Amino acid sequence: MFTEPEIAVAGLSKAEAEAKGHTVKVGKFPFAASGRAMAIDDTKGFVKVIIDAGDERVLGVQIVGPEASNLISEASLAIEMGAYAPDIGLTIHPHPTLGEAVMEAAKHAVGEAIHIQNARR
Repeated sequence: MFTEPEIAVAGLSKAEAEAKGHTVKVGKFPFAASGRAMAIDDTKGFVKVIIDAGDERVLGVQIVGPEASNLISEASLAIEMGAYAPDIGLTIHPHPTLGEAVMEAAKHAVGEAIHIQNARR
């Protein structure tokens, strides 16, 4: 949605994934921790990645924040191709870019985020 901030979603929400029988993990990265978002003075929002806890396949992505309408394309491709969260994490994302937030959220879902604290598992 072209709102302020922008909102974009692809795939399943956490509730939808759980309703379909998935046990899920969620990774979330705030734009407030993004160097590019800070540079453009637009730090509202986050990227959230929902993955299957068993195999780490990406089930859904929600983005609220700057350029969400552009960033969602990576998420849509990941879901369509059956990508795993580590696939996104291993893909080069230039620094500093807003796209790094997608990578960070995917890495956060598997406990490997770089710019935010990972949950204890």
